[in-house]
Amino acid sequence: MAKKQITLDAALRKAIKASGLTHYALAKSANVQATTIDRFMHPADDPRHRDIRLETAAKIAAVLGLVLVPVDAE
Repeated sequence: MAKKQITLDAALRKAIKASGLTHYALAKSANVQATTIDRFMHPADDPRHRDIRLETAAKIAAVLGLVLVPVDAE
């Protein structure tokens, strides 16, 4: 049985929501702008939405206790 895969952006949004941290507190801990997190958390079809850089995703993931690892494409 194949593992269900989730995209990095979806996994990160899920972890941010589950953390219970405010966007400001998370941003401060990750040393990124709170507006970066705010915009990232908007749905993709929202004109306020912005993607984030992988470096930024790694900083946020570290604060949330997550590790980003590459996965071989099949």
